[in-house]
Amino acid sequence: MSIKVTVLASGSRGNSTYVATARARLLVDGGLSAREIERRLLSIGASPKDLDGIVVTHEHVDHVRGVGTLSRRYELPVYLNKQTYLHLPDSVGRLDQKEEFVTGRNFCIEDVTIHPFAISHDGVDPVGFTLANGSVKIGVCTDLGAATKLVYRHLEHCSALILEANHDMEMLKNGPYPWPVKQRIKSRIGHLSNEQSVDVLSRVFSENLKEVVLAHMSETNNSSEMVSKTFSGLLDHHMRERLNITLALQHQPLDPIELCSPDN
Repeated sequence: MSIKVTVLASGSRGNSTYVATARARLLVDGGLSAREIERRLLSIGASPKDLDGIVVTHEHVDHVRGVGTLSRRYELPVYLNKQTYLHLPDSVGRLDQKEEFVTGRNFCIEDVTIHPFAISHDGVDPVGFTLANGSVKIGVCTDLGAATKLVYRHLEHCSALILEANHDMEMLKNGPYPWPVKQRIKSRIGHLSNEQSVDVLSRVFSENLKEVVLAHMSETNNSSEMVSKTFSGLLDHHMRERLNITLALQHQPLDPIELCSPDN
């Protein structure tokens, strides 16, 4: 059993992740234009024509911008919960196929078992996902202002984790955003700071975890240098030694990460 995962883009301008197994080819979110998602898929040797579906975390445009066009162009099912569907931006347009899931209940696409779990963000019914193929499990958890016990429980025993590290607290405090926006970002329904991300990672770390992708970094209120400094200073030495930590990019895909079960 194995999973290959590639973060195609991550940040306030668009988010999308490609997940592939022996039988499934999926997108988690489609927050770039359809044309740009197609271009990035082709750049990593994947084809949009081979996709089996798109799973959606929440309705914000930086997660759904290209979903409607991709669904219609390639006759793709889009998996999302009812409230997210009802609150999609008008610009998304018609979905070729709509598959509603219930937050908290597993569903399967080919050989991938997907569990959507509730997170704290200012969408109508936002979720994180775990995606499992046999004993290989990845967690996708961005756009959350605070991690709950439920989040910790579902992110345990992951082989790879895509986790938000959105802002540096001092950069946000002293940055150009209006005060109400700053308050929203650092609230329980906003985004995780670098320090909060370290705390989440420390709580869910296990010997299973090999790969961590830090995602949704603000281009205004954060920097790769601040992320590295915070994680180097606060993350336990054993974890730093054990983990391969990568920073997701807004403008280009990361190299694919392939995860295999120990018995492969």
